[in-house]
Amino acid sequence: MKKYRWVLLGIVSLLAVAGMSYFWATGLMDSLYAYRSPLSSSPVAAGRPLGEPVSRRVVMILVDALRVDTAANAALMPTLNQLRAAGASATVHSRTPSYSFQGWTTLLTGGWQELSDGPAMNPAEGESAWTWTQDNVFSAVHATGMKNAYAGTHYFTEVIPAAALDASFIVESETIENDALSAAEAVKFIQSGEYAFVLLHINQVDWAGHHEGGPRDPRWNEAATRADALIAQVLAALDLSQDTIMIVSDHGQIDAGGHGGQDAIVLVEPFVMAGAAVRPGAYGDIDQTDVAPTITTLLGANLPAVSQGHALSGMLNLSETQLLTLTQASILQQKTLYEAYSRAMNVEPVEIQSSPDHFPVTIYQSAMENIKTGRLNSERIPRLILAGMIVLALGFFLFKNHGQTLGWMLASTAIYLAVFHLIYGLLQGRTYSLSSVLSSGDIINTAALDTALALIIAWLVLFTALRLATLPPLQATHTHLAFTGIALLIVALPALWGFAWNGAIVTWTLPEMASTFLAFLSILQLLIMAAVGLLLTGLTSLLSFLYQRNGRSK
Repeated sequence: MKKYRWVLLGIVSLLAVAGMSYFWATGLMDSLYAYRSPLSSSPVAAGRPLGEPVSRRVVMILVDALRVDTAANAALMPTLNQLRAAGASATVHSRTPSYSFQGWTTLLTGGWQELSDGPAMNPAEGESAWTWTQDNVFSAVHATGMKNAYAGTHYFTEVIPAAALDASFIVESETIENDALSAAEAVKFIQSGEYAFVLLHINQVDWAGHHEGGPRDPRWNEAATRADALIAQVLAALDLSQDTIMIVSDHGQIDAGGHGGQDAIVLVEPFVMAGAAVRPGAYGDIDQTDVAPTITTLLGANLPAVSQGHALSGMLNLSETQLLTLTQASILQQKTLYEAYSRAMNVEPVEIQSSPDHFPVTIYQSAMENIKTGRLNSERIPRLILAGMIVLALGFFLFKNHGQTLGWMLASTAIYLAVFHLIYGLLQGRTYSLSSVLSSGDIINTAALDTALALIIAWLVLFTALRLATLPPLQATHTHLAFTGIALLIVALPALWGFAWNGAIVTWTLPEMASTFLAFLSILQLLIMAAVGLLLTGLTSLLSFLYQRNGRSK
């Protein structure tokens, strides 16, 4: 009778795990897609323009997904590398989630994803992104009375405030032909002489990465060379004694194609700037947040209000007066941002001492980071305690009273883990990051198949090793359920760590993405393991029953 109650409890527990895992997985992803900055409801006020432009025009060419190694290959991209030799260059560092909308937002607001209020994830198929709520390059240029223009896919016009965009040429699909049309239209914008800031978005490199084999496929190189030819076409329309050209990327791609995660290659991008006011040289490493304030500095517009980066004054030929003006403007912009963030975090801002002899961005961003870290730590401690108590309590409950069978249960769990990761990581070549996730259906189907196969193999090992068929049905079922519970607990460890470190869902800040992905993968496994475990519970009981009946009939 006691074993009957334990079997019933085990079945109910598997149903509960399946239900909880489903709601946790969907809740986590929904909250990531829905994430909004703490500043979303109260946009930070823009400051005053810096004054006279130091460049007549800035043309920014965004080559989507261009990797640093591809950009540095002079055989593939001769024009870009001629500009690199004649101008300023650096390696840009970005953050996760490393998707296009996030890169675009950071490049043009100067704010990292958690503050800039751009989408934290690329919108799902058939959905649109919300418009930027925070100050950005287009808004800053427009506010001075200068005009701006954009040429490229329609995605950008979803996020750029309509009132801030003076002219646009939109294509609906990411094709070679549409890139050529966009570049030709960007040249027309330049030749008209009306526009101080022109953004050209080139998509075919990203397309090659996603749909034509990734950066190791020859078609990727061909796309990069075509993009370079479009750069040359735009360059021919500029006078670099008066104009400035800037070539950037929003993210890299893994070798197999894809981005979005924390993989090192997707978090670095090329940066090349040449022309008026540019001081040539190789400048090492910069942040993606440095691009927007550099553009507005060149054009004499205000520093974007949510900018967390430095205007790259070291790359520019600025007078002492211009440098002083820039530093004073940076102090005011950072002070305003810090105070707005403090209010959003319900923290009383303190007076921070800064002067032209200091680095205001570093000082104020450090203060903002301290506010964030303090709140995170206060939330993490109770979650860590709760997660630890769950592991200890369930571990004690599951591991006791199994004697000789415990060794085989642990060995079968190890087999499950080995088979799952062999299939997922080695055979399928997937990364433990968002970069190899093609869609929600892709990761769900992959996890379901890999989990089911691995669990069935582990169950077969346990069933054979312990000869479960020879045991009475209730005992065999109880043993199988104990193994399933132990396997679930061990597989749940990344999910529990993700809960402790980041919370169950995304709320006021973006999570650490490596642990979040591992937690999500763990939750998907729990869902499938519970469902398949229920089926194997019935199969174990049936096989034991048939064996016992056949034995009695003999």
